[in-house]
Amino acid sequence: MIYIQSIVFLLLAIAGIGLFVRNILRIRRNIFLGKKEDRSDNSSQRWRLMFRIAIGQGKMMVRPVAGFFHIVVYAGFIIINIELVEIFIDGIFRTHRYIGHTFPAPLYNFITGTLDILAFLVLLSVTVFFIRRNSIKVPRLNSKDLLGWPKIDGNLILIIEFLMMTALLSMNAADSALQKIGATPSVGYFPVSNFIFGSLFSTFSAGNLVFIEKSTWWFHYVGVLFFMNYLYFSKHLHILFAFPNTYYANLNKKGQLNNLESVTKEVKLMMDPNADPYAAAPEGTIPEKFGASDVTDLSWVQLLNAYTCTECGRCTSNCPANITGKKLSPRKIMMSVRDRIEEVGKNIDKNGSFVDDGKSLIGEYISAEELWACTSCNACVEACPILINPLSVIMDLRRYLVMEQSAAPQELNMMMTNIENNSAPWQFSQSDRANWTKE
Repeated sequence: MIYIQSIVFLLLAIAGIGLFVRNILRIRRNIFLGKKEDRSDNSSQRWRLMFRIAIGQGKMMVRPVAGFFHIVVYAGFIIINIELVEIFIDGIFRTHRYIGHTFPAPLYNFITGTLDILAFLVLLSVTVFFIRRNSIKVPRLNSKDLLGWPKIDGNLILIIEFLMMTALLSMNAADSALQKIGATPSVGYFPVSNFIFGSLFSTFSAGNLVFIEKSTWWFHYVGVLFFMNYLYFSKHLHILFAFPNTYYANLNKKGQLNNLESVTKEVKLMMDPNADPYAAAPEGTIPEKFGASDVTDLSWVQLLNAYTCTECGRCTSNCPANITGKKLSPRKIMMSVRDRIEEVGKNIDKNGSFVDDGKSLIGEYISAEELWACTSCNACVEACPILINPLSVIMDLRRYLVMEQSAAPQELNMMMTNIENNSAPWQFSQSDRANWTKE
């Protein structure tokens, strides 16, 4: 029986970790369907940025209530998972709190006591988050771009975390009760678990306590494996991707737009006196597109941004276009990019390579109305707690509309026509430009 339990434990670990690795490699493949972009410069600055924003949660406290409870969940989640080391040792070798019998008692008591307190704080925090979403109904967490799966996902992840922390506290309390009656060696310190469940469990028989301790131990272990693989379907991928996303963030000043390489090539060709403007492109060459109409026209950094989006809505709640009733939601822009790249990835999985499905990011997922509502003010970029840049996606999609489809709003088309004909945005000839001086 002992060997069967160890085998089951290992099989679950292999299946869970294997599936997790497969899903992460699939996402990695999808991300690198994007165009190349060099973000290898200033490595020391990038490391500092990642430590300050992703590890240090440097932008979370802009909204103190949500920021405080998020930091509690973040710290608790990271530290509590240290217990997985002991769970794996006990699961493989069928020991009981192996580290507790290896470490000095004061040190192990400090560790287990800290984990016990953190588990309760995480439990409290996810309860607060659930109430904010469903009872208080914070507007940015209940807007129309979260209808359907995104709203279900947000609640489901809180329920999963609540159940896992409850199982952990129940396991500790049952173990402590068994220690008090001498059924197991006395090891560990569980102040919160005993406070919550101690009185109740003190009335249970040893057999019932063993059942509770073992079942909650397995529930917590299987829950960790389930949660790990649920991330693939959830906005909570940011638990993993926030670190590379902040490392590869744009270090330029906000408002500094990148030059399109395709446009730069065209301008250099025009200025080259030796270039033949009528020369045909080499056979088999696909003309480079101006801007982006689909996800594969975006850079891999922009696709990483999409997978990292937490759907917290801070970008949208700070967007002046959205605040004034316009259709634009920067959060929805990033969610749409993620939905589309997932669809492209499934197309590749099914066919071996991408087969044209007649769809594109513009039109099917993001409308021109949304794109032209943007004022390019960078409020969304400034608000994002993990340095996602929705504006870069919006600008690349608008560039395609302007330079490939001439589909800009009438006012903008008139201005560009005037610049082309009159070298000024106003509709009068160049010869009349200095007439104002005569007055």
